[in-house]
Amino acid sequence: MPIQDPAERRVVVTGPPRRTRRASGYYRPRTEIDEQTTLGHTYVRSLMRTQLRAGLAVFAFLGLLIGPLPLVFAATTDARRLQWVILGFCLYAPMVLLALWYVRRAERNERDFVRLVEDR
Repeated sequence: MPIQDPAERRVVVTGPPRRTRRASGYYRPRTEIDEQTTLGHTYVRSLMRTQLRAGLAVFAFLGLLIGPLPLVFAATTDARRLQWVILGFCLYAPMVLLALWYVRRAERNERDFVRLVEDR
C-alpha cells in the first residue's frame, strides 16, 4: 500500500456560509425603514396617513352626532329628563360602536403595513 503524501490529503470543512449574496433588484422594506431612507420614510408616512384618515372620519362622524345637540336642547325648554335620556342613552351606544370601528380599522391598517413590510 502506498503511503499518501500529507500535501495531497484534502480536508473538507462544512459550516454556515460566511457571505450571502443578495439577489439583484431585491429590497426589503423593513431595511428601508430601519435605515430611514426616503422609501422607508414614505412607507411610514403612508401608514400615518391612513391612521389619520380613520381618526378624522371618526371625528367628523362624532361632530355630526354631537354637533346638533345644543339646538335640540334649546328647542326643548322644560324637558330636562329628555336631555339626560339623549345624553345618557342615545349617545352612548353610537360612541361605543364608533370606538370599536376605529380600533378595528387601526389594527387592520397596522396589520396591512406589517404584511407589506415583511413581504408575506
